Amino acid sequence: MQEAYGVAAFRSRQQVLWFEAALRRRGVPTEVISTPRDIAMGCGLSVRFPLDRAGDVRQALRGFGTSNLIGLYRAEYRGGRLTVTPLGQ
Repeated sequence: MQEAYGVAAFRSRQQVLWFEAALRRRGVPTEVISTPRDIAMGCGLSVRFPLDRAGDVRQALRGFGTSNLIGLYRAEYRGGRLTVTPLGQ
């Protein structure tokens, strides 16, 4: 089984919580998760979101500000291992 999802990683836990709330207000299903190990920096928490809502996430970032954003990523389990790659523009 392959499961893929988006990850928004930030340097600040406060930014993670604020961004997660901003996405929920926009109707984007979210979850605060531990930042995947492949993203080697940050505060340890990230926002998980469905990949099909990446456009909404990018739009929310424009209004939210990105000073503490590390990046947007695609996380996918392949053969029991989590693979993380930057989410294309």
